Amino acid sequence: MEEIRILAINPGSTSTKIAVYHNENPIFVKNIKHSLDELEQFENVADQLPFRKKLIIDELNEAEIDETHVKAIVGRGGLVKPIESGIYEVNKAMKRDLLNSPMGEHASNLGGLIADEIANSLPNATAFITNPVVVDELDDLARISGHPNFKRVSIFHALNQKAVAREHAKHTLKKYEDLNLIVVHLGGGITVGAHKRGRVVDVNQGLDGEGPFSPERTGTLPVGELVKLCFSGKYTQKEIKKMITGQGGLVAYLGTNNAYEVEQRMKGGDKDAELIYSAMAYQVSKEIGAMTAVLAGDVDGILITGGIAHDRWFVEQIVKRVERFGPVHVYPGEDEMKALAMNALRVLRGELTPKIYE
Repeated sequence: MEEIRILAINPGSTSTKIAVYHNENPIFVKNIKHSLDELEQFENVADQLPFRKKLIIDELNEAEIDETHVKAIVGRGGLVKPIESGIYEVNKAMKRDLLNSPMGEHASNLGGLIADEIANSLPNATAFITNPVVVDELDDLARISGHPNFKRVSIFHALNQKAVAREHAKHTLKKYEDLNLIVVHLGGGITVGAHKRGRVVDVNQGLDGEGPFSPERTGTLPVGELVKLCFSGKYTQKEIKKMITGQGGLVAYLGTNNAYEVEQRMKGGDKDAELIYSAMAYQVSKEIGAMTAVLAGDVDGILITGGIAHDRWFVEQIVKRVERFGPVHVYPGEDEMKALAMNALRVLRGELTPKIYE
């Protein structure tokens, strides 16, 4: 078997995950933790680039990874411009937007930048990003919000949703592009996507205020009450944004973003915890119902994934409400590193053509 090695890089707010794959098999996996003290010395996320790159190189050297066999380096896609799903070779236009993101600053922006710098130092490596959170395949109808000053945008767990959908199609001996699926990602944020013949034609904007509430996000709020709060003089814009993303959902109601902790509190007889946790499952179910309508009831499968999908009780609360809409399949957890690497492997094998970012 040809010696194909792929380096996957997934920068997060307080960690950088890396993995080296030999064809389909991981041969090195590392989660590099970053303390707040380490990161506070950098004014902007982009300033962290040399720091994180050096840590990655040091880990690879310590593990004695022969970089000469690395043919693809794939980074977690950041907040670039809205793009179609797929894998993109890192180019000048992308690097410009990763450094000065039109959608905002996030640690994931570093993925493509680090991949490019390391690839440039190797003899036969190419840098890519794949399925960033700004993947946009929405139908025109889905973009209409209710007022021309507001436009619905696509920000969701594209990498994991697409990977799980393709894996499900493989298991059922069908093509992803031939299926209508509803994919539910249950994590710190919750997104529910309508996958119509390989395109996510509608999905709740899971970052800052749409869809079900989640462990740390409010989801959709009563608009009138939100407007009153914004003009009450009690909170700054920054405080309200933090209330919506980071301090909403389970955090706001129960003081924790740990779904497992909430589950344990329920088992201990905490009725408030049970009510709020049940409400989160209820709202997820409602969103699945909405996406069923988007697909006109033609649903080949409802796929539930993400960390909270490990919680059997929570999943059961959803299943009992939506199982009549279509067959439900549970894929607990997520494997973003594998999803990154496998997209790059498909390119190296000629099964997938990388797209051009403009």
